[in-house]
Amino acid sequence: MKKQTSALRNLRQKQGGGNNTSEDDLVTIKFIASPLIRKRHKTNPQTGILYSTDWSKTALVSNFQKRGWQEVSPFGGEWNFYWAGTHNCRYIFGIDHPYRMRSDQIINHFPNSIELSRKDLLIKNIKRYRKDLERKGDPLAQTLPPDTKLGIGGTRYKYLDIIPMTFVLPADYQLFVEEFHQSPASTWIVKPCSKSQGVGIYLVNKLSKLRKYACEARSCCPHLSRGTCVVVSKYIPNPLLICGKKFDLRLYVLVTAFSPLKAYLYNEGFCRFCTEKYDQTEIDNVFMHLTNVSIQKTNQEYNSIHGGKWPLQNLWLYLDSLRGEGISHGLWQRISETIRLSLDAVTPVMANDRHCFEVYGYDIIIDDNMKPWLIEVNTSPSMHSTTANDRTLKSRLIDNVLDVVVPPNTLPDEHWNKTPSPELLKNFTVLQPLPVVKKEPEVVKPPKKRTVRRKKPAS
Repeated sequence: MKKQTSALRNLRQKQGGGNNTSEDDLVTIKFIASPLIRKRHKTNPQTGILYSTDWSKTALVSNFQKRGWQEVSPFGGEWNFYWAGTHNCRYIFGIDHPYRMRSDQIINHFPNSIELSRKDLLIKNIKRYRKDLERKGDPLAQTLPPDTKLGIGGTRYKYLDIIPMTFVLPADYQLFVEEFHQSPASTWIVKPCSKSQGVGIYLVNKLSKLRKYACEARSCCPHLSRGTCVVVSKYIPNPLLICGKKFDLRLYVLVTAFSPLKAYLYNEGFCRFCTEKYDQTEIDNVFMHLTNVSIQKTNQEYNSIHGGKWPLQNLWLYLDSLRGEGISHGLWQRISETIRLSLDAVTPVMANDRHCFEVYGYDIIIDDNMKPWLIEVNTSPSMHSTTANDRTLKSRLIDNVLDVVVPPNTLPDEHWNKTPSPELLKNFTVLQPLPVVKKEPEVVKPPKKRTVRRKKPAS
């Protein structure tokens, strides 16, 4: 067996036992509990690719079958293509397990995608990225004038202000308290670091509701309290509303490589609406604040026909008709830049395995100033369909993903350059690096003129 790469050897210790539950991983799966046996089985490309999957979702299985692929068990290691749950993927890439993938095998997760999907690690990586650019004097790290009033992001960065101001508790408890006292009228949203589907999320506007983290913050190692770790973000008080209801965007991003970064944004997506009209003062009503479908469908007002979802194209038509033609194009450009910056932030720490690709579910909220804010990233966005439109969208998404990640008319190959022809991209748009920003010259204020007082002549 070959020696493992340094990137995999240096994976965080928490990677093996982290509780980063993704959306589809909340259902029961067949967990690989015994070592995989790698059979030297050569597949004939003419008879189709051998696939395994941990999910029996229509959007996945129908696309595998229409290509003539044959399903095999994941336990034997015969597969060429494996759509795995994150738990099984971590087992395969675990440093304690002697499994090495063949050159004709690909899997749908990167070894340490937790760096992007776990909320506390995403925040840490974005903050580190900002400091690195600032240290290098990169124009992207330009800041606004010192007298500029700080917004929701809590920073003066001109281009890197992509997330609301966020603290990780209990480690950042004292910093959070200082900020809380500076703006005591603000509302904050608390989220567990490693949960999804709205589990454990609540809003606070009183410091007393977070006192329990004060004791842990005073311990000798507050940063090791992973089990009770939460992120506290400044709540966006002015979200863009449609018919008085709050919504967010679910977008899909395909990454085929991190070194160099090759990422594609899917042009389709949907808005997820709350079932009750927004009122900032009612912070305990989850049906007007949290857009997660798993929460909204428990409300009596939930409509199972449209599922509280709106196609992305409907949003663009609405905005262009309400705020002027072309407004949606500018918003889409800003969203693309926000997603690209988040990927650039984690690129230095990601283990770039050539057997891997990944489809991420990005959650974006737009405020009434048409500024997009990154809320979180999911490594296993749900492929469960709640409506007919939902089923069609996700089926097209997977069909397009397979066209991009699998070489045409042949088996998967780790030596492939992962550069599909433009016609295979279809609904995917390449996420290009941000254009070079010219550094604005510093405005030097002229020195104030000294007023010389003339002495009165002696009388």
